[in-house]
Amino acid sequence: MKYIILVPDGLADEPLKELGGKTPMQAAKTPSMDYLAQHGFSAMVKTIPDGMPPGSDIGNLALMGYDPGKNFSGRASLEAANLGIKLKDDEVVFRCNLVTIKKNKMDDYSAGHISTDEAKNLIEHLERAIGWPDLRFYPGKSYRHLLVLKTINVPKMLAVKTTPPHDIINKSIASFLPVGPHSENLIKIMHRSKEILSTHQINKIREGDGENQANMIWLWGQGARPNLPLFKDCYGLKGAVISAVDLVNGIGRLAGLDVIEVPGANGYYDTNYKGKAKYALDSLKTRDFVYVHVEATDEAGHNGDAQAKLKCCEHFDHDIVGPILKYAEKSKNVRILVCPDHPTPVAKRAHDRAPVPFVMWGKGIKSQPADDYSEKSARIKGLKFKSGQEMIQFFIGDR
Repeated sequence: MKYIILVPDGLADEPLKELGGKTPMQAAKTPSMDYLAQHGFSAMVKTIPDGMPPGSDIGNLALMGYDPGKNFSGRASLEAANLGIKLKDDEVVFRCNLVTIKKNKMDDYSAGHISTDEAKNLIEHLERAIGWPDLRFYPGKSYRHLLVLKTINVPKMLAVKTTPPHDIINKSIASFLPVGPHSENLIKIMHRSKEILSTHQINKIREGDGENQANMIWLWGQGARPNLPLFKDCYGLKGAVISAVDLVNGIGRLAGLDVIEVPGANGYYDTNYKGKAKYALDSLKTRDFVYVHVEATDEAGHNGDAQAKLKCCEHFDHDIVGPILKYAEKSKNVRILVCPDHPTPVAKRAHDRAPVPFVMWGKGIKSQPADDYSEKSARIKGLKFKSGQEMIQFFIGDR
């Protein structure tokens, strides 16, 4: 049996006036996902446990069959795993966004989705300019980077309250700076970064070109050295993960899954959808399981762009779900699961903790058909699973 999990990050949404009272899922043309819903099993699942933030870290852990309450060690530590960063016992790692601050408000959590080359230059310059011996920056992709900080009190540093920048768009940053013991150094680093980055030549050029400046870093999502049981030990399957973001790939590496890089996969609207499908199917020649994650739908939600989210949903259906469904219909011995990790409503521009619609189809999956694959149709079927882990255990089932 081959198992395929397809994750359109943040796809679930709420009805929008600009889409005639429909969600992007309802308004989009998604014949392949609708086919799965009409011939498979669709309902709702709760991916975010009570008391935990509705982040992609929590949601993707759940969709890989883990219990976030037991296995979550902090978002940044999961990303660090993909960059090969070996954390020591006296170190804490933070997610470090390059952001745009205007009039002391969070104007853009991604600094205009700055290019990776520009971002790397800025992050390396920042480390040199700050010059603290207990501080190390690690450049990532686009606006997503990491900061490792040595500390005499790891538990207190982990307890500092931090806020994701994509949750505070157009809000005053003063109310969302790190809070708690040992937070003063984090605030000092963030304010110092603004002094350094605002005058950098790259930002002067970006300003001249009408692009958002990467004029500050935002620290959040801290974590310590992770400890995640191997996926193979939990489910008896050899598998791979395909994603453009360090977070999902980091979970995959910690889980013992092979991380497959797809040329042109960039985590944004123009990612290589077709390439992800092709590489996923190629991976199944030697593996039992593949987890395909697409970030574009989440980015559209954060950007408040309903039309972009609709189009990304259609690309996901046509270029990923479609080819994989054709493969599954021919091979017969396959199960497919499509499920977002959490909602990212366009109107809110932030993650939400509401249950999400799923659809599963394939060998041994009893059909409980829905009209289509959408929030409304799945909600009619009710809440089937109280956790992502429960759903994955059902999906993989007896082998």
